[in-house]
Amino acid sequence: MKQFLDQLDVPHGDWTALFSACLGKMISVQQACAEYVVKNEDWNVDLERGVISFGTREYPLQFIGSESASSGTWLWGWENINDFPEKIIRLARETREFGAAQQIEALTTDEFDLNDTYNGHNLSIVTCGLADGYAYYRCPHNGGAFFVGLSDVPDAVFDPVDLPRFVSVVTQCIEQFALDHRIFAEAFLLWNRTPYEADGDALIAHFAQDLRIEFERAGDDLRIASIATL
Repeated sequence: MKQFLDQLDVPHGDWTALFSACLGKMISVQQACAEYVVKNEDWNVDLERGVISFGTREYPLQFIGSESASSGTWLWGWENINDFPEKIIRLARETREFGAAQQIEALTTDEFDLNDTYNGHNLSIVTCGLADGYAYYRCPHNGGAFFVGLSDVPDAVFDPVDLPRFVSVVTQCIEQFALDHRIFAEAFLLWNRTPYEADGDALIAHFAQDLRIEFERAGDDLRIASIATL
């Protein structure tokens, strides 16, 4: 995923652009993870062993961080106040290193207040979006929730999506999140291994049927104006 940032010219220090580049991939991964991994089963975590289980199925985990209901704050896993095994906070440490190199404050600050932009879901989307082979899971408890990345999941979790699913994810994301629409769309297509080319202020994506994503100017930004098959 990280090489996509160079292809897309994602600017340093721009959280919105970084989040946009990771979002399409991770919404697709999370939907597939619910289908192929979670399967509406109860979860159980063994942090000493470094595994999360759903029913009888176990997967290696990485501890990303935690939300506190009482203080309304996020705490990154690398702070490791619970003295977890180092092997399960490797992904959080790698995210901090990336954040330092890219000058993304939210990825390098140990603890900060939660809000609509910076919360466990969005931070996990970036953490797992930048890595290869991870989905994430929110584990609620009485004091809030902690978030883990899980790996060694079925390959189908990372399969490309078809045109209807792609359009559904795009529509869902642009309605729900503040995004850089152009980076979001191109990063999603790149992850999905869908060939595309630019046509002025539009992208033509070559699914089984071609898809035209039309952008419009909104101040200095490009916004998705329409999505239609050709």
